Amino acid sequence: MQSIDTPRLRLRPMVEEDASFLVALLNEPAFLRHIGDKGVRTVEDAKRYMEGPQQSYREHGYGMAVVDLQESDAPIGICGLVRRDWLPAADLGFAFLPEYSGRGFALEAAQATLDFARDELGMDEVLAIVSPANAASLRLLGKLGFGDAGRTQPPGEGQPILLFSLHLPLERAVAETPMAEHRLAG
Repeated sequence: MQSIDTPRLRLRPMVEEDASFLVALLNEPAFLRHIGDKGVRTVEDAKRYMEGPQQSYREHGYGMAVVDLQESDAPIGICGLVRRDWLPAADLGFAFLPEYSGRGFALEAAQATLDFARDELGMDEVLAIVSPANAASLRLLGKLGFGDAGRTQPPGEGQPILLFSLHLPLERAVAETPMAEHRLAG
């Protein structure tokens, strides 16, 4: 997986040095409530968790990426595409530390991920799955143009979740804000 630069962010593959950051992010109350408990409590747990995204990079050329601030290289969240065998297309995922919410970082990272999916991976559709109670993620998906695609039942989960779909146009739409523009970093 290659890194993606936006005006304020860099989306990059997860590396071993991200383990402490992932322990903090994956144990945030909002993450646990809306996404779920990944069982990551220690640095060693986080290193095992990273094996999934790293395998996805090798197999698919994409996966969940760490989102860093360009100005400081500080990790603030994760964003990327996940290929689940129970969904017909890749889905967009994202989570950010609470102190970075409300500043447009999730929108900027998600738009860059969608542009990458279309422009570099040739995808024409991306899905998103969301807990019905996750109002912030629902607002973000609306801003990105995702449409309601019903409900889905993840294997082994008790409750159905909401499913959304976005058809990616073949030609890049004119960006409404400079945040939607990005470049790939080599």
